[in-house]
Amino acid sequence: MDNKDSQSKKNAENELAANEERFTLDKGEHDQSLSGQTAENDNELYSHADSDRADNESEAYPYEDEEREEAQQSGSNQGGSGGAGGTSSGGGKVWIAISAILAVLLVVVLIKPPFGGGGSNEAVATVNGSDISKDQLYDALVKAGGKQTLDQLITEELIAQEAKAQNVTVTDADIDAEIADIKKNFNSDAEFDNALTQAGYTLESLKEDSKTNILVRKILEPQANITDEAISEYFEANKESMATPEQIQASHILVATKEEADTILAELKQGADFATIAKEKSTDPGSKDNGGDLGFFGKGAMVAEFENAAFALKVNEISDVVQTEHGFHIIKKTAEKAAYTPTLESEKENIKKQLLATKVQELSATWITEIHDKAKITNTLEPSPSPSAATETEETAE
Repeated sequence: MDNKDSQSKKNAENELAANEERFTLDKGEHDQSLSGQTAENDNELYSHADSDRADNESEAYPYEDEEREEAQQSGSNQGGSGGAGGTSSGGGKVWIAISAILAVLLVVVLIKPPFGGGGSNEAVATVNGSDISKDQLYDALVKAGGKQTLDQLITEELIAQEAKAQNVTVTDADIDAEIADIKKNFNSDAEFDNALTQAGYTLESLKEDSKTNILVRKILEPQANITDEAISEYFEANKESMATPEQIQASHILVATKEEADTILAELKQGADFATIAKEKSTDPGSKDNGGDLGFFGKGAMVAEFENAAFALKVNEISDVVQTEHGFHIIKKTAEKAAYTPTLESEKENIKKQLLATKVQELSATWITEIHDKAKITNTLEPSPSPSAATETEETAE
């Protein structure tokens, strides 16, 4: 693996952390901020994805006790880290924040008749012979959040119109690149798919929601001027956090007795599959379901006997039986990353992307308000001002 691999994940985290509120709408006059339900959906997704990882890490037996505690705290405070000593994914939660800016969370049709053919009094359900009509369902959905949903739809339409006026389009390649960037913040496709499921998303719905994010970015990026001086200043202030130590990735099988470990080692030498045996026989609850995979970790993360044996292996080499305070291990080293020391040249493009994202975030709230103010909008869910209030407003303006 390239020695920049681990750094690219760090950069993705930093970049996405800056993006997290990139296009969060102003909670001002037009009430176009994300609904509370959107935020709850966001948090629920990442609490599931990150707590799963944190649980696995905190239970993985080769860890030093302090490392286990840190992994557990990281899981509750920052969203955990990948595998054992892997990439932090605190920035991962941003992808739902980005895609959900204009997501419609309530299935409510705001033009009557609300549910297609048939009269508005047509029953959609009956309870002990009493009907619940389409009108009742429609009114309940509007009260439950229809105004916020309509505000989001209005803003989405305004952005689409503005993009059309400026000949800004989104291609399939743009969307694929966006999804690829999002995936970098997860340790595997399975983890990414699980996060989607927990949030009630599919890959297709995420792609659809990403279109608006990309449109806004394409419209506003030309207005953001990032200088070489700003890039250099950022690098000097953050270069220490960009560096990564030497890391390896390893899997292990943990059992209680040396006799059992010797038997398993003999099976492995005869060609048995390491991951399959780990799932069947390992007693480590933090890694067995992943075929014994502990992810990437650096020196100091594991107990000394385990660390020394793992780092001494070649990639894809299997160790002899290793005894630690937790039991008897058989270790397989699966990958390695050399230590990475960043330079301004190597980090320039990543820093520029991050600063650009921050600048677009700053521009977006004002821009959304501006296009909303100049538009002619009729919103039947927005209460009309009384004649006296309207007259008072006009007099104040004069």
